[in-house]
Amino acid sequence: MPVNPDIQGRQFPPTSPYLVGREKIREFARAVLATNPLHFDVDAARAAGHSDLVAPPTFPVVVQESTLAQLLAEPDAGIDFSRVVHGDQRFTYTRAVVAGDELTATLTVASVKSLGAHSMVTAESVIVDASGAHVVTATSTLVVRGDE
Repeated sequence: MPVNPDIQGRQFPPTSPYLVGREKIREFARAVLATNPLHFDVDAARAAGHSDLVAPPTFPVVVQESTLAQLLAEPDAGIDFSRVVHGDQRFTYTRAVVAGDELTATLTVASVKSLGAHSMVTAESVIVDASGAHVVTATSTLVVRGDE
């Protein structure tokens, strides 16, 4: 079944809040080979003007994952996960993610495009803090391979 073009514009319910912890930041930083002391040393982060450890720039993908799971589980989307290749990932920040943030994400399907037998689904996850203020938008493009 091909990707349903009618999912374009669909918005999903907000995710459960994700509490950003110091150890999660440190673990992620080690996993992506980040070496900036702001990811590991609270005193260094505070000296740089942050309230706590600063997450690496790609950390919001951890929060975004639950929104993408909503999309992939949508019965009428027509997205077969076994045929998905991650095509692109972008982050647009208002401010850095720091330890102690409680983040919630809401996904909207920005576009669905057909490229021959394949489809490209672009999903935007708007991530806000506990006050509702924008922190970052994570944009993913998924390539769904079709039958050739």
